[in-house]
Amino acid sequence: MKKTKITIDYSKCGPGAPQDPRECRKCLYVCDPAVFLMHPTLEEHPDPWNPERWKITPVWPSMCMGCMKCIDVCPHQAIAVEPGQSLHMLRAP
Repeated sequence: MKKTKITIDYSKCGPGAPQDPRECRKCLYVCDPAVFLMHPTLEEHPDPWNPERWKITPVWPSMCMGCMKCIDVCPHQAIAVEPGQSLHMLRAP
């Protein structure tokens, strides 16, 4: 079985998009296994003490439980999930 793949459309949420992730954060709050991480995009703004541009990245897709709450809660439909084999599926019952 293939691995779970989570993608964020940064044209809808992120640097230069209509939605600033710092103002929304809904996917961060709804994800129980904490798959997502919000971080500054330092390549566009090199001052780590005053980051102006932020984005959300699915850094632990193997922890995804496939609940799709992140998709449901995203006001800009910026998240796509292709379910696959995740760590929670590998645990013995």
